[in-house]
Amino acid sequence: MSYKMIQTMRWYGDNDVVSLSDIRQSGATGIVTALHHIPVGEIWTNEEILKRKEVIENAGLTWEVVESLPVHEDIKKRNGNYQQWIDNYKVSMANLAANGIKVVTYNFMPVLDWVRTNLDYPTATGARCLRFGWKEFIAFDVYILRRPDAEKDYPEAEVKKAKKFFDSLSLNEIEKLKITCLMGLPGSDGLFTTEEVLSLLNEYGHISADQLQQNLFSFLNEIAPTAEAHGVQLAIHPDDPPYPILGLPRIMSTDAHIEALFQHVPSKNAGLCFCTGSYSARKDNDLLSMIKKYGDRVYFLHLRSTDRDEEGNFFEANHLEGNGNIVSIIQYVAQLQHEQQRRIPMRPDHGHQMLDDLEKQTYPGYSAIGRLKGLAEIRGVEAAVHQLQLNEKV
Repeated sequence: MSYKMIQTMRWYGDNDVVSLSDIRQSGATGIVTALHHIPVGEIWTNEEILKRKEVIENAGLTWEVVESLPVHEDIKKRNGNYQQWIDNYKVSMANLAANGIKVVTYNFMPVLDWVRTNLDYPTATGARCLRFGWKEFIAFDVYILRRPDAEKDYPEAEVKKAKKFFDSLSLNEIEKLKITCLMGLPGSDGLFTTEEVLSLLNEYGHISADQLQQNLFSFLNEIAPTAEAHGVQLAIHPDDPPYPILGLPRIMSTDAHIEALFQHVPSKNAGLCFCTGSYSARKDNDLLSMIKKYGDRVYFLHLRSTDRDEEGNFFEANHLEGNGNIVSIIQYVAQLQHEQQRRIPMRPDHGHQMLDDLEKQTYPGYSAIGRLKGLAEIRGVEAAVHQLQLNEKV
């Protein structure tokens, strides 16, 4: 048996501009998706799961990974109706497992799932990509959102730089930056007001990083027995970006965060979605060292790369370039899969918007051609590594 990665693509459902037919043509064999139409916290029923699974299988693909089964904000804060949401989560996991879907990805980021300051940053080739810039983000936080005392979270020189940048913006540019920074609000198809966002942030005002971390450990230890009973592998996605933002704590950004998770949650069913893009946005993360250390509990791979500067700004690089160290990661994963005789699901992530896709409106980072290019590059590296392994045995 060949222990190669299970090659997948993310699909957002029937409204996705990228169709299942497009994905099948890319060379991927599997789909990563979620039941986005079900409100956060509600049970994913067998009926709804099976309906989505049949659509995918009728297109000649498989559904083995959920991304994401979202965690209700009450669970993160451990207040309100959190126990009911945890009970519902257990039922949804059991229902997914009953339908053969046993890798469940999730995150524990408060309020915002991800943040960028530019969704169409021009690369040297003319393709566009996602970018995060501190100057732009501070301008949003301090001068657009006007979060109370926000300027205290940043060095004075950085606030002055952001003010100069903000003063240079037109009204249309200010509105675009506002919308961009709020794209990571779950369910935010419409535009949230600044008052609504500030209210959401205020709900976390009393929750420290240590408390949020303890809430994560409690949640996982409560659902782990269900995961074990049904063979579900839980894969937590790192913070994106991996820094505290808007006064919100971050607890899954570094090697130390992963180590603490595994110390406090002993169940082997609680593992990682190892996202090379998110982790590579921090200079102090040694990705190869991290995956070697925690590879036994890596249940899903996001393979992308970032190009990071000394100030911590970053943009999505080509998959085999930048700070992600993707070739070395693939080499190690090939070895890990062979030694453990298992296949790890993988998907290319955040491809560049390029060629015909430049004229299409797609979910940020999820146009077809850029991800197809990334998948082709990843598959090429893996094929070469696999052939070298075979040659060594001859």
